[in-house]
Amino acid sequence: MRTVNVGVIGVGAMGYNHARVYYKLEEANLVAVSDVSERTLNKVAKKYDAKGFTDYEDLLKDPEIEVVSVCVPTTFHHDVVMEAIKHGKHVLVEKPIAFTLKEAEDMIAAAKEAGVILATGHVERFNPAVQKAKELIDNDVIGDIVSASAKRVGPFPPRIKDVGVTIDLAIHDLDVMNYLFDEDVIQVYGTMNSILEKCEFEDHAEIMINFKNESTGILEVNWLTPYKRRQIEITGTDGIISVDYIEQSIDVYGKFAQDIDIKHEEPLKEELRSFLNAVVNGTEPEITGEDGLKALKMVIAATKSSREHKPISFDEIE
Repeated sequence: MRTVNVGVIGVGAMGYNHARVYYKLEEANLVAVSDVSERTLNKVAKKYDAKGFTDYEDLLKDPEIEVVSVCVPTTFHHDVVMEAIKHGKHVLVEKPIAFTLKEAEDMIAAAKEAGVILATGHVERFNPAVQKAKELIDNDVIGDIVSASAKRVGPFPPRIKDVGVTIDLAIHDLDVMNYLFDEDVIQVYGTMNSILEKCEFEDHAEIMINFKNESTGILEVNWLTPYKRRQIEITGTDGIISVDYIEQSIDVYGKFAQDIDIKHEEPLKEELRSFLNAVVNGTEPEITGEDGLKALKMVIAATKSSREHKPISFDEIE
């Protein structure tokens, strides 16, 4: 596979990791990074031997760059991605794809019109344990899926200032459930609230998703717990699959109970490698803009449900 010239826009917490991984990947050549903070920019540019731009438009004007990762705060996703598309760049935008459905739809339409790839960064799909769970489910190891229960909890992250816990954390497991169930969402019910004075948005949420095949997904997420836990348990008619995202481990219980050996990999590395592969081969990315839109729609439905104190039909969300 040929080497792809890349740029990263926004090199704070997640963007720094994009730059780090691109720098190490044989498939990538990290050409430039951009950030509004000169201190952050200079540190990352120097460490990874890349050009540095405080104005991301200067990065986009560089003809050498073919693809970009957009890792700016969510509220800026639309403007940055639209500008990147206008400059003919293939784009991987960190989750959530956008702040509103209209923004996401505009981005998807613009990418199609320009003939460039738009991928969404839902990194948990590339967790080896999640990939193995999908394989087991597709091979009917636990029979038909009945339900999934996820827990994603931990302390409040001070760096998150523009969104709440639902769009920042819950969206991970909502996307994973959508991936594992492979069924249309019918209805969403959510409750959420804020306890922490330092958080302007909701800091805990409980969400229930009903799927077309009558299976159910339940999710607990918060910024209140003093320790991190990232787990999902999938119940089927013939057994249970238990996944620990952090440990990248999986247990299977039931009549086909077995020890599962998983080769640990960094999910972000696999995600970026997959994205570059799609660019080189001109194929659809594993997680498309439409996938990102669906995950965002689930979050918005849950938020609307909590606000209106009732279940929300997925078809109501536009």
